[in-house]
This record gives sequence, structure tokens and C-alpha cells, in this order.
Amino acid sequence: MPMLLQGIVYLTNPVGGNAPFDQALAAIAADQGRFELIQWLQVPFFLLIPATFAVAWVTRRQVPRLSTAGAIVCLGGLGAGMFLLGGPVTPDYMTVHAGLDPAVMEKFSAAMEDQPILALGSLLFILAITVGLLLQGLALWRSRVAPAWMGIALAVGGFTHPFMPTHVVAGIGLLVAAVGFAGASVALLRTSNDAFDLPPLG
Repeated sequence: MPMLLQGIVYLTNPVGGNAPFDQALAAIAADQGRFELIQWLQVPFFLLIPATFAVAWVTRRQVPRLSTAGAIVCLGGLGAGMFLLGGPVTPDYMTVHAGLDPAVMEKFSAAMEDQPILALGSLLFILAITVGLLLQGLALWRSRVAPAWMGIALAVGGFTHPFMPTHVVAGIGLLVAAVGFAGASVALLRTSNDAFDLPPLG
């Protein structure tokens, strides 16, 4: 669910996340309703934390070390990012929505981006999406609790995300990662009560 909706966000947004402030402002002013929808689509993104737990849980018996490493990197980075970063309501959106001074808000946005705490949150969040999901995808692939291609989808969809040339291609990559999470969900649902909390095999 979280990666699926986030992929839709990227495909729905007419401008990339790194677009200049004035360009984003113009896009929001032209279609404010679309950006309100984008905000609501991002609300369930916190479900990425339980989704990460699901991958770790279904892979832990077969590949406990790899599963644990992926979970630590992913959950640590996601927790830091979600706590330290701003969220879906952005300064450019509020400029249009509340009729604020664009010049002042552009300076405010630039000043916020220069804050070291936000830079740290961004770095840890990117590490979670790239390195964390890569490790989790490899764990899903090696554990064989889901088809191997689903583990590869999770690994590739997360790891390549920051390197995509456009936000549309990045959105497609997130949809690919969503397929990997779906594999973990199916594996978790197929786990019997008796096998749910057995110790690692190795």
C-alpha cells in the first residue's frame, strides 16, 4: 500500500520534488485540487514501517543476519526521516493555499533546506530506501518465501529510486518496489499460527 500510493503520487505530480520553487508554485496555482489529492495519497506512507517489519518477519528464519541488517537500516532511516522531515504539506503548497507572499516563502523554503537536521533526516531516509530496501529485497529473494522476482523487484525498486532521471520514472520504480512488498504480504498471510514465531533455521 505505501509504495503503491507513493508511486501514484510521483506519477500524478506534474513537477518533480526538486523543481524550483517558482515552478512548483505555478503548477500548484494551476491545479490546487491535484496537489490536495497528492497530500492525501501520502498520508498512508507511515505504513511503510509495518511493511518493513513484514518483510523482516517472513525472511528472518531463512536469512536471519541479512534480514536483521535490512530491518535495522530501513527502520532506522524511515523513523528518522518521518520524524525529522516536513511531510506532505509543503511551503510552496501553503503559499498558494493560504495566499502567502511568494518571495518570503521562497526564502523560508531555502532556509529550511539549509538546516542540518533536515539534511540528516534526508540522508537517513535515502539510506533506508536505497540500502535498507536493497538488503530487504535480497533477504526476500534468498529466503524463497516468495517468488525470487518479487525480492528482486523490492531490491531494484528501492535502490534505484534516487537515481531515476525523472519523477515519473521514479514513480514507476516505486510501483515495482510495491510488488516486492506484496510478495512479503502474501508470505506473511500464508504463515500458519504454529510457524509464525519459530526460531531461525540456521
